[in-house]
This record gives sequence, C-alpha cells and structure tokens, in this order.
Amino acid sequence: MQSNEFNYSDVRFADLQMLRYRLNGFETLTLKQKKLVYYLSEATLWGRDITFDQFGKYNLRIRKMLEVLFVEYQGNRNSDDFHHLETYLKRIWFSNGIYHHYGCEKFEPLFSKEYLRQLIDGVDPAHLPLNDGQSVDDFCEEIFPVIFDPTILYKRVNKTDGVDIVATSACNFYDHVTQKEAEQFYAEKKRNGGSHAPSYGLNSRLSKRDGKIVEEVWKENGMYGNTISKIIYWLEKALTVTENEQQGRIISLLISYYKSGNLEDFDKYSIEWVKSLDGCVDFINGFIEVYGDPLGLKGSWEGIVEIIDADATKRTNTISSNAQWFEDHSPVDDRFKKQQVKGVSANVISAAMLGGDEYPSTAIGINLPNADWIRAEYGSKSVTINNLTEAYNKAAKGNGFDDEFVVDTDTIEMIRKYGDVCDELHTDLHECLGHGSGQLLPGVDPDALKSYGNTIEEARADLFGLYYIADDKLVELGLVPDKEAYKSNYYTYIMNGLMTQLTRIKPGNKIEEAHMRNRALISHWCYEQGRTDNVIEMIRRNGKTYVVINDYGKLRQLFATLLAEIQRIKSTGDYHAAREMVEKYAVNVDSLLHQEILERYRKLDLAPYKGFINPVMIPVTDREGQITDVRIDYTESYEHQMLRYSRDYSLF
Repeated sequence: MQSNEFNYSDVRFADLQMLRYRLNGFETLTLKQKKLVYYLSEATLWGRDITFDQFGKYNLRIRKMLEVLFVEYQGNRNSDDFHHLETYLKRIWFSNGIYHHYGCEKFEPLFSKEYLRQLIDGVDPAHLPLNDGQSVDDFCEEIFPVIFDPTILYKRVNKTDGVDIVATSACNFYDHVTQKEAEQFYAEKKRNGGSHAPSYGLNSRLSKRDGKIVEEVWKENGMYGNTISKIIYWLEKALTVTENEQQGRIISLLISYYKSGNLEDFDKYSIEWVKSLDGCVDFINGFIEVYGDPLGLKGSWEGIVEIIDADATKRTNTISSNAQWFEDHSPVDDRFKKQQVKGVSANVISAAMLGGDEYPSTAIGINLPNADWIRAEYGSKSVTINNLTEAYNKAAKGNGFDDEFVVDTDTIEMIRKYGDVCDELHTDLHECLGHGSGQLLPGVDPDALKSYGNTIEEARADLFGLYYIADDKLVELGLVPDKEAYKSNYYTYIMNGLMTQLTRIKPGNKIEEAHMRNRALISHWCYEQGRTDNVIEMIRRNGKTYVVINDYGKLRQLFATLLAEIQRIKSTGDYHAAREMVEKYAVNVDSLLHQEILERYRKLDLAPYKGFINPVMIPVTDREGQITDVRIDYTESYEHQMLRYSRDYSLF
C-alpha cells in the first residue's frame, strides 16, 4: 500500500469502525532500531490472552469456541444467523471479551441458543475448548448461560453506588471475595506500608480458598506464567539490540519484575523508566491502568511500542520545560501544589504496535507511572500518540458530525480553523502537566477516593488542560496561533460532555466509564454553576438541541474554580466530596435528550467507536537466519489479524 493511497478507514461492524495507522518514521530507523521495535512488538502481542482472561473468566473459552465455529462451519455462511455470530465474534475480539469495551455491559447475541448448538454439533469436539473429561453437553450447559442470560455476570465493571461493586462485577480480578473483604485486605497491607509503599494489588487476583483470602500473583512462575515467559523471551531478545545503557537497564528491571512478581521491583523499573529519555524507541509493557477494576487497584495488562516523533516533540518539550511555571500559576490552593516539579518529560510518538488493553481501542495520550510518590520524587513521562490522532482526523473529515451538532456556521468554521491544533494541545496539557501536577497531603492514602478515584483524576487532568489552553502563556510560547483559538476546544468539550458523548451508551443506561464521567462532571457542573450569568445555554432550534457558550471568559473562571475543588478532593482524600460530586453531575442521563442525540447520530450513519488494526512487521532474513531488515505491511484484514493472533500468540 503506497503512502499516497493509504486508506485510514477499514471494516465496520456493530457500533465500531476499524482504522489503520501508519508507522511514521520507521523507514528512517537503523537496522538495530528496527530489530528493537520488532522484538518489543512481539513482547506486546504475547500479552493479549492475559487481558482477555482479566476481563472475564469465560472470555478465552468463548472466543476459542466461536473461532472454531467461524473457521470450520461448513453450513450456510450467508444466513442472518451466521452473520450475527460473525459480528458477535468481531465484537469480542475488539473488546477483549464478551463485554462492551466502553460501557462494560455484556453483549446481547442476536442468534439463538439452538442455532449456536447446531453449529457446535457440526464441528469436531476435539477442537472445542472442553475441560478435561467434559462432554459437549456439559460444556454448553456451562457456557450458554454466560452468553445468553442477561442476569448472569452482566457487567464487567459495575460502579453503581450502594451495591457490592466487587461481587457484581464480572471482571476476573476477584474470586469469591466481597468488596468489604477486598478493601479490608488491602487496608491491612497499607497500614505498615509507609510513604513509599508499592501499589498493592496491582499484579494479582484476590481469591478466597478454603475460607482464606489469598493473592494469586501474575508472574513467570505464578498466574499467567506461561504467557509471561513468552513476554520475557522477547524482552530478552530486545536486550541484545538496545540503543543505550539506560534502555537496557529498564528492560532488565522489567524482566526481573516479571520473574519475581515483587511490586517493589516494579517501582524500581518505573523509576528508571522515567529517567530513560534518550533514544528513538520506547515502550510500555505490563499491568498498568486500573480502570478495569471497580476498586481501582488491579492493573489490566497492556503494551505499546513507540517511535519518537522528534519534530512534533518540540511542542511537548516546550510545555514540559515550563512545567514549574504552570504549577506555580495554577488556581489551586498553594498547599496542594508541588513546590518543585521534578522530571516532567513529554514526547510525541508514533505507535508501532498496540497490545492488550491498548488494542484495538487505545488512548491517544498516556502519562506514567501512576504511583503518586514516584511522580512526586522522580517525575513522570508523557506521550501523545501522533499517528493515531492522524488516523482519527483523516477518517473523520467530511463525516457531517459538526454540521449536525454544532450550533452555527461561525462556530463550525472556528472549530475547523483551530480544532486539530487545540485538541492535540489539550491532550498534551492533560498528559504532560495535568496528571503530573499537584500533590497529596502527607499521610493521605492514594486510593482514598476508592471507586471514584479514576473519575476525579481524569477530571483533574482535563481541567488543568482546559484552564491553561486559554492562557496568554500559550500564545507567548507559540503553541497556539492567537488568543481566540482556545474557544474551539471549550466548545467541543462542553458539547461532548453535555450531549454528544451520549452516543456511546444505550438508552436507559447511566454513565459508567471513568473518562465519560469526567467529561459529564465538568460540563454539567459548569452548566449549573454558570446559570446565573448564562455562561452556557442549551437551546432548541427546529426540534434540535444545541450548546451555546455565551461567555468564554467566565467559563474559564468556572474551570479554575472546579479545578481548585477537584484538586482539594484529591489532595485531602475527601471520599465523601468525591462521591457527591460524581453521583450528582457525572452519572445520570436525561432520557429525552439521550433519545434525541441517538436519533440525530443514527442519521449520520457513523460508528461511535473506533479502533485500530496493527501493521504487520515482517522480518527479512539471510541464509543464516539473521534479520537483515524489517518490512511493514498494512494490508492485513481485521478478521485475519485476529485469527492470526489467536493462533500465534496464545497458549490456550
């Protein structure tokens, strides 16, 4: 596929649109760097099954069964039932399991139990994922309720207030353990942990065995050990082609952590990873983000391989080099500010491979590590993923979205003029500075906000970006073209938080996902608090609802006020204030508005969610089997890639 023929959009199904991304800059790498990217990519792809299993204990067996049926079924493959089954399988591939990747609700199959049993009876039982001694009848009796009964394991992550969110969540991080038991278990660990305590629970499943609660640690000789051994193998290959000594040090520390399962080893790795600023290639590999755990403790496995975009990084370096200025001038209480901002680094990167919880759906910006004490003492490292943003923007051109939802042509023109640059800048501010800003007061538990912690943290980072994107400092630094540019970001953010993100949830559902809750919280709080001055309006025109921002300056003041309060909640560990804020502004949905937005969106014939097909890395070898080059191919289909990954990167 030639660059001038690159097609960013690919197959579409259900509520999903698959995209392709280009590996910008790969061709300029040396052979040694290409080999490093390839080895790290193999380590990334091997984590896939871990994520599937973490997201639900039946996911791998259901996926295997459906893949067998999809490949081997010899009956009518053009029937509606078969197409429904195919779509169901594609959704499972996308979400790393039977639950929606964003809403977390269980997929509803559009084929019957009878049809599924017909297909199962049409294939060789030896190819089905039967347990030892299990018959096909017993297998169906075990699996069918999980697929078809909406009351069984109905939601992957349940954050509904007032219920046992551990017992009612289908994720595979807890086994026969209640919320109270889990909270008490980790509270006991933290009691003697000290100020540099590790992120307890990050790399384990908490289970009850014979009445005793135990941690099943994810490590080479523990849970997921066989798969982790494969990751280690490719990390060890990467050790042979590192760009510098520090890069070798962090890979060695990561290997040690995977072998020991000791979270202190993970902290050692994280500290050295923050310090690793040289070289063209970087990566993330491990149990990282905790959004998949209702208690916000356990890390879903993820992997990304990155190539630094040197030219675009000049923008983020400008931001990070002024981090202390931004911290000092933040509108939050001085008690909650870092007196000395340390180690803030930021790069713009091209993703070279996505894996685990970052595939096929992925973030466009990342700030790590998550441990607050490491951020305070050593800093953090941020990335903005340029080639994914490029794919989103290229695929969205001319799709009619702005014409349908933006209030008038002047605002549309403003968004088209400034939108891309300001959206990228807001992501940079969110990741580079927002997550790294502020501090906890001494003695405050980093997990004090419990299930509300993720939403509060994302709101804090977003508000930091929203406040500063309108600051004259950004004009002075040459990051925005003029003082009016920020308005495009303000408008699209509020429109999204009040209206258009509702396209992502089903009628009757509340908002569950942390990032959606964050945007709803900010937008609804500002709408309510600004009513007296009519800062934001929701108007009706020709039967349609639109957002109007009447006073952008006062909206910035509202962002400042909310940022100060959100930082106070975070810094003091004020759980009750967090709960009240989230439950009041971030959860509930206006059903009539929701119905309207869904109908308007439906007419545009757009998929609300996007994800990516990875490029294929093909090593070129000589007669001795030595790699002489690595070629990139962009032509693999979604279906073929998923089946290949299940074949080549699974021990199941």
